[in-house]
Amino acid sequence: MPFAFPEGLAPEVYPLAWLVGRWRGEGVVEYPGIESRAFVNDVVFDHDGGPYLRFESTIRVLDTPPPAVPGTAGAAADEVPDFPPSEGEWPEPVAVPESAEAGVPAPEETAGTVWSTETGYWRVSSDRPDGMEEDRHALEVLVADASGRMSLFLGMVGNGRVDLATDFVARTSTASEVTAAKRLYGLVEGQLMWVEDLAAFGHPLRSYASARLDRV
Repeated sequence: MPFAFPEGLAPEVYPLAWLVGRWRGEGVVEYPGIESRAFVNDVVFDHDGGPYLRFESTIRVLDTPPPAVPGTAGAAADEVPDFPPSEGEWPEPVAVPESAEAGVPAPEETAGTVWSTETGYWRVSSDRPDGMEEDRHALEVLVADASGRMSLFLGMVGNGRVDLATDFVARTSTASEVTAAKRLYGLVEGQLMWVEDLAAFGHPLRSYASARLDRV
């Protein structure tokens, strides 16, 4: 079936059109000083016709064993291959707890605690860095975390893959000490998969969280 651009989507963000919609799935978070925890992640990319996508993400940790994914919290962003990956190159699907017999529960049915909430805007930049491949586009992503942090990510999108790294992180005096982050999003067999590396609490950049989401 040919791909149809979402109605009213601004041409400036056509390279991000495959992200538009609601996504839901499970993942795992783990970091020095943070016990491995399973979570449910709800993500929304939508638009109002402007030259950007609006972004919302909510993570709720679950009182269940963490999903079985390679490594401590899934593959680090630097270790994930180009998309589309060959079979077996991406981490195995995260395991849905047996209590969720009908799949990942709806938001109103989810037991657990809100771990993080983010809102932001994704923009395709008109700048084109020297050496960027013809099938890639530069990105500017602004993310505000309810915990008191604002991050500017720069990166690129192309071939169903998004690579982002923080260019600037601002935080309030009561926010967690996060100094840098890298994120990778990819469309793999119709699922949205992401991994994040984090530099926080005096630790260098390392694996923090990963998830596999379905369109809902």
